Amino acid sequence: MSIRQLTTLLKRRNTILLLLCLVAFYLIWFQLAGLRILEGSDGHHSDQWEERVSKELQALRLQASQMREQLTRLGSDPAHWRHADLATIYVVTATHAVPTQKADLVRLMNTLSHVPNLHWLLVEDAAHKTDLVRNLLRRSGLVYTHLNVPTPPEYKLKPTDPRWKKPRGVLQRNAGISWLRENLEIVDANGVVYFADDDNTYSLELFAEMRDLQSVGVWPVGLVGGVMVERPQVTGGRVTGWLTHWRSDRAFATDMAGFAVNVRLFLNHPTALFSLESQRGFLETDLLTQMGVTLDDLEVKADQCTKVLVWHTQTLKADLKIEKQLAKEGKAPSNAGIEV
Repeated sequence: MSIRQLTTLLKRRNTILLLLCLVAFYLIWFQLAGLRILEGSDGHHSDQWEERVSKELQALRLQASQMREQLTRLGSDPAHWRHADLATIYVVTATHAVPTQKADLVRLMNTLSHVPNLHWLLVEDAAHKTDLVRNLLRRSGLVYTHLNVPTPPEYKLKPTDPRWKKPRGVLQRNAGISWLRENLEIVDANGVVYFADDDNTYSLELFAEMRDLQSVGVWPVGLVGGVMVERPQVTGGRVTGWLTHWRSDRAFATDMAGFAVNVRLFLNHPTALFSLESQRGFLETDLLTQMGVTLDDLEVKADQCTKVLVWHTQTLKADLKIEKQLAKEGKAPSNAGIEV
């Protein structure tokens, strides 16, 4: 389904809402009719009718719930599809189960909710989709796709490993890329793909900057690589190198948050993916090289790369020493029965 088709569908929201009203009316009518039948029947038939009415009401409530959920997935808030002429931004986010996962995702979700024509591809690093992520997406009001793929144990970081020791989110980002290639009938070929970590901080200006990309757009990233900012070196409106402390000799010495790619590049290079075998810091370079991108192809954004619109912030590891003490004492965890 294209953006225009989705827009047309959203224009039919009044029809869907009318159907919901009819369902509600039918529920009330059915309840009253069932009561009248029960009043004029003997005890045996009364039990049968009561059971039948209960089942019918349960089925109708389920249908109404499914219709409400569909409205949410299509963006029940029209802000997400208000501008039919804008290209779609596909935000691919890898996420995994840590105590701060929901907090990180809620923060990112709240940012994305202000961006029109956006499709969130949220990919869990897990063998199965979790209720935590599923419920968050259903309540988000965003257009989304929920995916999952586990990282093999040998490629996972150990608790004592530094974050940079092994590439993270590789297979999850690849799952998002593959989804785009496998759903050509509903993907906006003029769209843009952006790989957004769940614990970064994003200015809304960034999404406006990347919207019209024809190839690969680049911009500075704050608080990354041990310095205040890493950024492309721009001369005469084009990228001539990279202002970064670590391995500035990389062909594309940018952070994952520092670039976005036009969808067509992924479609025209069907084998281009991130690699688990990439050297430290070369995930971005290896991907863009596979698509034949050169410095001349890069589109300079963020006022000639002089503005920082994204920051590589990192959520602190949650201090749960008291939880560990509770477990040692055989006591229930503080979050028993509640999602945090």
